[in-house]
Amino acid sequence: MLCLFLEILDFVESLFKSLGGTASVSAVGASGHTEKNWEHGKLYSLQEQIDHKIEFIKVQNIEAPLVVVGHSIGSYIALEMLRRLPEKVMYCIGLYPFLALNLQSKKQAVIVKVIMSRVLSIMVTLFVAPLSLLPRRVLRLISELSNGNSWSNTAHEACCSHLPQYHTIRNVLYMARTEFIKLSETPDWEFMRENQEKISFLYGIDDHWGPLQMFEEVSRQASGIALSIEREGHTHGFCCTEAGSIWVARHVASLIKNKLAR
Repeated sequence: MLCLFLEILDFVESLFKSLGGTASVSAVGASGHTEKNWEHGKLYSLQEQIDHKIEFIKVQNIEAPLVVVGHSIGSYIALEMLRRLPEKVMYCIGLYPFLALNLQSKKQAVIVKVIMSRVLSIMVTLFVAPLSLLPRRVLRLISELSNGNSWSNTAHEACCSHLPQYHTIRNVLYMARTEFIKLSETPDWEFMRENQEKISFLYGIDDHWGPLQMFEEVSRQASGIALSIEREGHTHGFCCTEAGSIWVARHVASLIKNKLAR
């Protein structure tokens, strides 16, 4: 099983336990979104992130069928893995999926203005990057004040160690730019219809990345896709809280068990 996340340790551990400790669960983050500058400043587009995940599967030489789980843009990446590795990927689960631009979202409108502007992107980078020079306890305080006490220790640590890095914030902005360009296109409904028995999506109540109007559109375009709505009060960033990680992990485990039981 392959999970496409960043600050996902709590979720992965919960999923492993929910599956009875019998499944092999691997977590793969985004290239260039690391604490250390392993890639020497290289910027990765959405397509290159997809290629990275495909290469990971090929290098692992896994013979067992794969269940691919993606969160947000990871859901789109998971679908592309299903497209390119149909003989290996048996099931694709998208959590709070970001599959198309939400033209009604004011937040996304602001993000578009920033990532499409070279000047604004540089300004954001120059504002965020110097934060890495601050003591970790100060970064932790900033994270707690910004994100709240509901975040898990794992999520706070990931925020403090990864996001303030110059190479990371550049990659975040660059990847976001390529995401928004690609997701301005109409989703490939034909592909989803052809593979609807292999796809499942979980949506949230108030999530501008995966709004309920997209939930309704998916149900119209590919009625065979298994759709669910989370109503427990978790957010798009569910994996940043222990409660969210546990609930979603149990949901994913239930989907997988039901799939394997058929």
